[in-house]
Amino acid sequence: MEVVGVTTGVMKPLLSKLTKLLEEEYIKVKGVRKQIKFLRDELSAMSATLEDLADADPEQLNSEVRLWRNKIRELAYDLEDCIDSFMARVDDGRDGPTGFKKYFRKLKTLKARHDIANQIQELKTSVMEASERHRRYEFARLKHKSGTSSIDPRLQALHEDIEKLVGIDVPKKRIVELLSMEMNGPSTKLKVVSIAGCGGLGKTTLAKQVYDTIKGHFSCSAFVSVSRTPDLRKILIYISSGVGFTGYTQDDGEQQLIDKIRNHLHCERYIVVIDDVWDTEAWEFVKLALPNNDLGSRIISTTRSVTVAKCCSSQVYEMEPLSFDDSKRLFFKRAFGSETPCYPHLEDVPDRILRKCGGLPLAIVTVSSMLTNQLRKAEWDRVLSAMGSALANKPDAKKMTSIISLSYFDIPYHLRTCFLYLSVFPEDYKIEKQCLINRWIAEGFIHEEEGRSKYEIGQHYFNDLINRSMIQPIDVKCGQAKECQVHDIILDYIKCKATEENFVTSLYAAEHVYTPAYKVRRLCVSNHTKENITIWADPMLSRVRSVTIFGQSVKTSLLPSTALRVLDLGDCSRMKDHHLASIENLFHLKYLRLSSGSISKLPEKIGELQYLQTLDVRGTGIEELPSTITKLQRLAHLYVDWLIRFPDGVIGQMHNLEELTEYGVQSYEEWKSLQEFSKLTKLRILKFKWDFNSLEGSEGLRQAEGFHSYVGTLLSSCNLYNLHIEDWPRYNRYPMSLDSLDSWHPATPCSLRKLCIKHYLIFKVPNWMASFGNLMVLKLNYIICLRPEDVDILGAIPTLIFLKLTTAGGTNGRITVRGSNGFRSLKYLSLRIFRCGTTLEFQVGSMPKLEHVKLILRVHKRKCMNGASDLGIQHLSALSKVEVEIYGNRRNDSNYNPTEDKNDDAVRWVANAINGAIMTHPNRPTVRYKTDYDEDCEHFESFRCLLRGAGPVSN
Repeated sequence: MEVVGVTTGVMKPLLSKLTKLLEEEYIKVKGVRKQIKFLRDELSAMSATLEDLADADPEQLNSEVRLWRNKIRELAYDLEDCIDSFMARVDDGRDGPTGFKKYFRKLKTLKARHDIANQIQELKTSVMEASERHRRYEFARLKHKSGTSSIDPRLQALHEDIEKLVGIDVPKKRIVELLSMEMNGPSTKLKVVSIAGCGGLGKTTLAKQVYDTIKGHFSCSAFVSVSRTPDLRKILIYISSGVGFTGYTQDDGEQQLIDKIRNHLHCERYIVVIDDVWDTEAWEFVKLALPNNDLGSRIISTTRSVTVAKCCSSQVYEMEPLSFDDSKRLFFKRAFGSETPCYPHLEDVPDRILRKCGGLPLAIVTVSSMLTNQLRKAEWDRVLSAMGSALANKPDAKKMTSIISLSYFDIPYHLRTCFLYLSVFPEDYKIEKQCLINRWIAEGFIHEEEGRSKYEIGQHYFNDLINRSMIQPIDVKCGQAKECQVHDIILDYIKCKATEENFVTSLYAAEHVYTPAYKVRRLCVSNHTKENITIWADPMLSRVRSVTIFGQSVKTSLLPSTALRVLDLGDCSRMKDHHLASIENLFHLKYLRLSSGSISKLPEKIGELQYLQTLDVRGTGIEELPSTITKLQRLAHLYVDWLIRFPDGVIGQMHNLEELTEYGVQSYEEWKSLQEFSKLTKLRILKFKWDFNSLEGSEGLRQAEGFHSYVGTLLSSCNLYNLHIEDWPRYNRYPMSLDSLDSWHPATPCSLRKLCIKHYLIFKVPNWMASFGNLMVLKLNYIICLRPEDVDILGAIPTLIFLKLTTAGGTNGRITVRGSNGFRSLKYLSLRIFRCGTTLEFQVGSMPKLEHVKLILRVHKRKCMNGASDLGIQHLSALSKVEVEIYGNRRNDSNYNPTEDKNDDAVRWVANAINGAIMTHPNRPTVRYKTDYDEDCEHFESFRCLLRGAGPVSN
């Protein structure tokens, strides 16, 4: 959403609301219907022009056009606020969205009619003025129709593309040389190497490559990012966590943390990467915690400034743009999946595009993403033409801006709004997908479509931004990222856009003032000082729709903006109960997030927030929710810590609930509350955890059977998409027999897409699980003995893509995956065998689509593998990635290399056997080994004997 994109972003929901308003009975107030119809028709007429302007080059817009555009944007905001206020006065929500009929009499009062009529009339006058300007200007329609690109569906972060393809080996080798890794003479002194270069060159990628390569030579390590506005205390905590020091407290100040870290590192050979240093002050602060202990420790810093780099170290490596050959390899690999494609019909267009990219990896990846699998020369010509000549000039910041702008304009209108919204978050912030999508929904950026929920549409938007390389995915599992980050360069770009177009107003505590030309619509506050700040005493905040605060809280309670829809205080520390006073006045609020441990309760009047859709109180000190939460009849997403209690009978009254994470049960009596979930017909996602000490003997067995029955009722539901069950393993006396209760047999067809049973002993996989026709993700932890029948049943689930299993072992010490017709969709397998004595074998033709396998094994002696050698890894035809974690008589090594191992033991024997299989695999998949120390060589048969005995089972 660029110059006019903000306006088009608010125009669509506004026109939709105006149309809906005309359909309702209560709009028959004298004169109001006619005026609203006029507003809708006039704004609709201007909408097409706005869309054309949204694709225009901003430089082509004269001052009059810009003024008209800004007027329409602010007018659209005000009109939408007016409509929302009007609807709220009609519908108080107690009878759901159609409760207006009961309260229609409210509009009969003279004051209500007078207020609404006056507001509509004022807005109508403004629209008439804007409409007259529109006709007077007689804009020439700017035709800039974008072709559609076929975007690669693989979720790949920008740095992953670069590290795989560009000539990074040479600079990596040079950095290692500068670090002087040998341990003799002067090399025992602390050494610092600084990597410098403009944004987008891949400094972080290079530092990460070096770090991952050499960190095994050090006793402890840490990789932390500083960013432009650093939270110095948090950086020190990240360093502490990285180097394995946990002896700090929440009350420790910065100097105390520095002293503790120095003391911890005094006798350690460490390596620390300080990424993205913006100024010398931040560097001087951080280095106070890193002592020169004459043990050969190393520090790597990255920065955009050569001046800062020279302050950090005399050893500075200045990154240069990619060579033309490396640029070409990166470009074609991203666009076509091959470094040397042959498409002569494109002529010299690819070369001309690459020359305009100037060797900047970010530019290359963003442009190639737009041309993924695009073979039409006309599309390549369009991209080349759109790039203009900016990149032919001297190498300055305008190059990057031009490239990002090109990729930005390629995004459709609806997605630009969602993308620009990311400017709310600070640098290096890990944005949780779940929170982001719920915020998009609350802001009105996502509109429901037939057959898909708003959240599902939001997931599509999220993945689309990743595919376009506009955001970087984090924690990717089975093709889905749980979080994302925005590249610093791109974030700079969208923050400027958001400010220019009054989309987001950013306020830093150090500034304390802001002078926007228009009313603030969305406010982001970053306050990492020790003082609370006051921000509400400004009339420009009277219509603010969204407030997000990072750092310290504000002095006063909530701001008095009745237009507020989103209030995110999840990263606002030291919030207290009094800050939530008068929360009932925020009656348009749709999204509320809190996480301060100092908040001990929610106000009873929270029940008056009739439009609240998302409530997230994870991380707070709240022990019990108020009973008034039942009044929140639009609440769809509720996120709580599992220790938070619900009043009796509350669950069954939350009829609109779609997601509940994480419901906790702390006594057997509370299990009965699970029956209430059957009343929630809209519930799609449920995560719950139980933790109570079940009794021994017949009474304990009765309780366990009762629990199984309640959970079975949930599983039998046709409505749930995602069910997560977690037990506290200390008290697990009675293994779960999924096949023993009729209530566990699911209805047909079963809508369940994800099932996770964690920390609960399971006898066997039931036959009916093969009938799950929609299940894509399955996690079972723990299966006591994985039988051949269990493997066959799991393999028969037709849609299964992600499978994670934990088991003590297999029947007769063997787990075999046969080369039958099973597991035909599986792409990811994680198998943990937590007792010795079981061999694993993949037969020829097994798991034909498996791309990634992770194995966790216990190996103390060769007999622990029961005769296994290479495990049949070579038979997994689609395999591209292998992870093996081995528990045995070895020290912890997160990057174990068997080829450098001098020991002739079982760990090396297993790793070398797997390496041998990988060497014969045509795909040559990547492999990574990790070793963990475990002195107990406990075999599966011993575990089974223990299981047959009396008393609780040890996990």
